[in-house]
Amino acid sequence: MHGRIPMRTCIGCGQTKDKRELIRVIRTPEGGFALDITGKANGRGAYLCPQTECLMKARRKKALNRSFGQEVPAEIYDALELQLQTAAGQPD
Repeated sequence: MHGRIPMRTCIGCGQTKDKRELIRVIRTPEGGFALDITGKANGRGAYLCPQTECLMKARRKKALNRSFGQEVPAEIYDALELQLQTAAGQPD
């Protein structure tokens, strides 16, 4: 392996990890929000560990609001939680 490993900080727990271990949440150029599983989609990104606990911490701290510089609706957090559970294969 050569070169640096890109590191990012989880907005939930604050741990720095390899970018590939984290899930990227993006604000699209159209102003919507989505999970970026590939890590390559266009848009402003914030990173989360792939655990519901980190999403809950980010929600309590309003970390996505700070990362994106705007109010993130509660429905977005709910949708992200559902997507995280689905991606992890966890039941509701």
